[in-house]
Amino acid sequence: MRIKQVLLLFFAVLLTGCSPMKTESLSQQGPTLKIEEFFQGKVYAWGIFEDRFGNLRRQFQVEIDGDWNGERLILDERFLYGDGERDHRVWTIRPTGPGQYEGRADDIVGTAEGISEGNRLNWRYRMDLKVGDGSWRVTFDDWMYLQPGNVLVNKAEVRKWGVQLGVVTLFFIHADQLKQPPFSL
Repeated sequence: MRIKQVLLLFFAVLLTGCSPMKTESLSQQGPTLKIEEFFQGKVYAWGIFEDRFGNLRRQFQVEIDGDWNGERLILDERFLYGDGERDHRVWTIRPTGPGQYEGRADDIVGTAEGISEGNRLNWRYRMDLKVGDGSWRVTFDDWMYLQPGNVLVNKAEVRKWGVQLGVVTLFFIHADQLKQPPFSL
């Protein structure tokens, strides 16, 4: 009888631990996020990747040039990692309905899907992530929150086969909020 109780408790914890983040009540606490407005022009970002045990694995900075033409948003992203590695990605993002977006990039498998409400945006996509000389197909569950002061905070879970590999945390700020560029990539 005791084993059944332990197993029941284990599965209850497992199921609640896998439930999606609930942020509905928080989405109205900040300014409204419209990615086509936030990413228009030059944006800078600083980020880290922590493995599932909380160990810091990578640090990086990103310089982004955004171009919104009324129908699509192009994000030209240049990455510089702490170890000197560089990367480049170009996103093409289109609105598909009120608060809904789809995005594509060369290393994204299929189409990224985004839903925006209030100050938040949730992106979900699969990506071929460069690892060493090869790549791993992983899934991203990205949550972006626009904060007062026009700072965008991004937290993304990275998973492979449903197992969390780690978390990416990024902070974005628009270039026109800075007195001088913090870096140039």
